[in-house]
Amino acid sequence: MRMRPTLSWTPTEDLPPGSTDLEPVADALSTGGVLVLSGAGISTESGIPDYRGVGGSLNRHTPMTYQDFTADAQARRRYWARSHLGWRTFGRARPNSGHRAVATFARHGLLSGVITQNVDGLHQAAGSEGVVELHGSLDRVVCLSCGAFSHRRELARRLEEANAGFAPVAAGINPDGDADLTDEQVGDFRVVPCTVCGGVLKPDVVFFGEAVPPRRVEHCRTLVREAASLLVLGSSLTVMSGLRFVRQAAQAGKPVLIVNLDPTRGDRHAVTRVALPLGTALTAVAGQLGIPGSAPA
Repeated sequence: MRMRPTLSWTPTEDLPPGSTDLEPVADALSTGGVLVLSGAGISTESGIPDYRGVGGSLNRHTPMTYQDFTADAQARRRYWARSHLGWRTFGRARPNSGHRAVATFARHGLLSGVITQNVDGLHQAAGSEGVVELHGSLDRVVCLSCGAFSHRRELARRLEEANAGFAPVAAGINPDGDADLTDEQVGDFRVVPCTVCGGVLKPDVVFFGEAVPPRRVEHCRTLVREAASLLVLGSSLTVMSGLRFVRQAAQAGKPVLIVNLDPTRGDRHAVTRVALPLGTALTAVAGQLGIPGSAPA
């Protein structure tokens, strides 16, 4: 079943306009029990672009699909060449004021949990604990044959050794850490195998066309059931992997609040959508609540 389709979403219905009123968000947080669901939009201020916003990378980049990765050795070569180069930039990204605000809300006991659709680890770097990584993390690598896990830093070291001098200039970087390279730039990039069994290595992320692990989905559903409200931060909710939790919360009568510059697929389920940049909005909310939302963790 395809859980992360590559097609973008465009509104086909009249949606309520975005607001700049942060009072509903502040009220929900002051009550506590807020479950955060974050998307790529919260990381754009850290230099990682999103897929679907203005200038989003889906306008110029088709993400790797699970089917292509597992079936085609040349596709894997392209992926690892692009991902290896992208990792150098991606790995240097640092949390921004939005990530730090979320961590601060948690430290003040206002959140019941954090689910992120991002694979960048920036929530954890900002100090958030117990983050559910819905689509996995680029920090980890898994062997598709034996299931062994390893750290991305170790793979990066091995790829550096196998591809000495590989340093093409990428046209851009994408939310999945994939750099934009031409086939000529990829050249004869060498992919390295699993050190345990010699099998195919894959980043421990959910590719487009791949299902989110059922146990992870059920854990998220439990978090939604236990939350008082759901706060969506920087997600277009285009794909069902995130939208289903918005629908679940709305069906249970829990308030859904969205902070996202552009309209989202979940707007009709929300009591409000605040159309402000995440860092600005969350820092302002922290100020309204009397806590230092953007202080370094």
